[in-house]
Amino acid sequence: MAEQTGEKTEQPTPRRLEDAIKRGQIARSAEVQTVFVLFGAMAALAFAGREIWEQFVSVAVLTLSHLHDTALSSNSIQGYGLSAAFVLVRCAGPVILATAVAGLLAGGMQNRFNTASEVLTPNWNRVNPLEGFKRIFSTRMFVPSLVGMVKFTFILAVTASQIRSVLSDPIFTSAVSAERLAQFLGESCLRILVRVGLGLLIIAAADYSYQFWRTQRDLMMTKDELKEEMKNSQANQRVKSARRKRRSMSKAKALAAVPRADVVVTNPTHIAVALRYDRKTMRAPKVVAKGIRLNAEKIREIARQHQVPIVENKPLARMLFKHGRVDGEIPAELYAAVAEILAWVYRVNRYRYYAEQNQT
Repeated sequence: MAEQTGEKTEQPTPRRLEDAIKRGQIARSAEVQTVFVLFGAMAALAFAGREIWEQFVSVAVLTLSHLHDTALSSNSIQGYGLSAAFVLVRCAGPVILATAVAGLLAGGMQNRFNTASEVLTPNWNRVNPLEGFKRIFSTRMFVPSLVGMVKFTFILAVTASQIRSVLSDPIFTSAVSAERLAQFLGESCLRILVRVGLGLLIIAAADYSYQFWRTQRDLMMTKDELKEEMKNSQANQRVKSARRKRRSMSKAKALAAVPRADVVVTNPTHIAVALRYDRKTMRAPKVVAKGIRLNAEKIREIARQHQVPIVENKPLARMLFKHGRVDGEIPAELYAAVAEILAWVYRVNRYRYYAEQNQT
């Protein structure tokens, strides 16, 4: 039986995986986000819970103990509101900050800290109410709802024994102090949260494994797609190789022209531009070679070997490198500066200059 070429049987190539990351098509689980946020809140409460509680207690005691002599006016109510908001920020700030950092960390770890550029482009269908209702009441939403019920049942089963032990505690049938009641509530909530966290951790691991498997399955390729991508990749490699070869040939040609240059203008170490001017054949001086860093060092080395004058002029070297083109004339606005340098070179190297003119 002939193999069907339309079946996705091949593993995704690195290029396909890279394109998938740009599209945001990666394994992502909302349960991982939930676990990170929950544990971030628990960590914040573990480190700052006592300070938050003491802050609430001090504010409550201060407020309740002065109710009989508290003056009420528009200004005082505004001040009380600002003070309450400040206390709320101080108490809720650590928890909000911890959950925000945990949520960003969870998203970054799942995205491998890459930004999906295509996902950031505006898509007005996402804010279209009609499309939103269609998604809510579509058959595809039935499965996530069913999965959510299964998750809730699992969490309830994990925490059921702990909830029963809390409800059967003798503290509900005996007189206890407010301090003991607060301690009991805190310990009970912590134990239940730990159970919930462990249950969510198991769910998150299972969900992320499933999302990863499904994403990899969706990214698999058919044999025809694999052949087409390999063909395109080979074509791109040939184009890149041809470009590198042309650049290498252009560089070699430019370096070969340095011995015949009249002067090399430098920055002094980062940039080097070789200039040549022949009054009989050129309307203006031309850039025969230019380079930066290692290429600049190579140009200077060749110039020293062939006794080509090297002139340091930082502003002119930068302008020639930026606006000059190899085998092209220098910009008109640099005529005066280059003419001054060439005049000095011709005076200093008069013998060499006239020998070259006689040869041509």
